[in-house]
Amino acid sequence: MSGIDVCLYEVMALPGARGAALVDWTCGLALGSAGEPPRGEPESAAVEAAELARLSVEYGTFRPPDDEVPPGPGAHGAVEDLIVTTRTAYHLLRFVEAGHESSVFLHLWLDRDAGNLAVARLCLKDAARRLVLE
Repeated sequence: MSGIDVCLYEVMALPGARGAALVDWTCGLALGSAGEPPRGEPESAAVEAAELARLSVEYGTFRPPDDEVPPGPGAHGAVEDLIVTTRTAYHLLRFVEAGHESSVFLHLWLDRDAGNLAVARLCLKDAARRLVLE
C-alpha cells in the first residue's frame, strides 16, 4: 500500500507520462500532483477532469442494472476508468475505490507518441488498488 506521493511518483515513471494528479471529483480539488498539468494550470485541469468524472458517475447510462452490481467497495458506480483521446495525448481517469462513498480518481496525462495506453491503464489500475488515503 502506498501514499499519494509514492503513487504519483510511480505513475510518472511510465514512458510518456507528462503529468498526474489525484483529484476529488465532488469539488475538483487536486489532493496531490506531479509533473506538468495540461495547459499549465493545475487548478483548471483538476476542476475540468472532475467535471468529466462526475458526469460519468452520476448519469445512469454508464451504470449496469442493479442486479449486475457486485457488493462491496465501489459498488455504487460501475465506471472504473475513462479515456479521453486527443491528437497528441491520452487522458486516463481511474477511479479509486477507497470505501463505499469514494470520490477520488487518478488523472494521468500521457503523451500519445511516447506512451503506451494499455500499459498505462494497467499501471493506473494497480496504483489505484494500492493507494492508501489517510
